[in-house]
Amino acid sequence: MKQGIHPDYVAATVICACGNRFETMSTVKEVHVEICSVCHPFYTGKQRLVDTAGRVDRFKKKYEKAGK
Repeated sequence: MKQGIHPDYVAATVICACGNRFETMSTVKEVHVEICSVCHPFYTGKQRLVDTAGRVDRFKKKYEKAGK
């Protein structure tokens, strides 16, 4: 490998929107994520809709007439 062309690999803190924090290694010191293993439905077994920019509301509004 060439010397001096690779970024530094440092300890990083990952911060989830749910408030969970954990340490890992990365090229940046702090990483912000929307969903992690503590709040993800696959790992928790609880169904939770992650609404980004009102997508769920727009979907429900669009297809509410079709259900009747």
